[in-house]
Amino acid sequence: MKIISWNTNGLRATAKQGFFSPLFEKYKPDIVCLQETKATPEQLPEEARNVKNYYSFFSHPKEKKGYSGVAIYSKEKPREVFYGMGIKKFDDEGRLVGAKFKNFTLINGYYPNGGQGPHRLKYKLEFYEAFLKFILKLRKNGENVIFCGDINTAHTAIDLARPKANEENTGFLPIERAWITKVIKNNFLDVWRELNPNKKDIYTYWDMKTGARARNVGWRIDYFFADKKLMLGSPKHGEGGLRIKNAGTIQNYMGSDHCPIWLELQNSSQV
Repeated sequence: MKIISWNTNGLRATAKQGFFSPLFEKYKPDIVCLQETKATPEQLPEEARNVKNYYSFFSHPKEKKGYSGVAIYSKEKPREVFYGMGIKKFDDEGRLVGAKFKNFTLINGYYPNGGQGPHRLKYKLEFYEAFLKFILKLRKNGENVIFCGDINTAHTAIDLARPKANEENTGFLPIERAWITKVIKNNFLDVWRELNPNKKDIYTYWDMKTGARARNVGWRIDYFFADKKLMLGSPKHGEGGLRIKNAGTIQNYMGSDHCPIWLELQNSSQV
């Protein structure tokens, strides 16, 4: 089973420019998670609203149009779909949609950016803490949790091209990075980094205004995190467990200031 996650930076533009359908046609994912869709379902073209052989689920802001938004497309019908965490001030921005499958729960999130002033950094950190409590509760209730999306923070110096220059900028502040460390201490692993502990120069976001992608001056701020026990079947941890086989990025796929990332699980009959 292959899952793709991608911040499209506007799904209507992605579709109009011809980058939406090829993601499904070329990579044949079982599940696609999109962030920053910036549209209600009614605003989307038919090809993005109803993908053949996929169920689709959308969340968007309650008030602010053309902002935020997430979507999940799945070949398999989930046993349950949920929108948000049950906290109005976070859910109203349309940042989370989750799907419970037979043996795992997948959460797709577009996590807040801490820019635009101290109030948004505060909001981001509060969102982070609420989300960690949310997934810990899911795990306590027996769910095998995988979450993905644009976390909007690079965890360590290896995860961005210019760490020194960004030490005081949101997205690389110690207080933001500390949350990711806390997530990992709670046994949710950054799957790609777990499999590639020392690999450099792999990023998922580049500033378009400065032409940073051509120079690979980027940030790795898009992630798949998974409950540690789901990593037991990975090459690093040896055989004998469920589930995660591999993970990677599709750095040459255009259509956004982010590139898609992917996660591969053992075949669907096992998950």
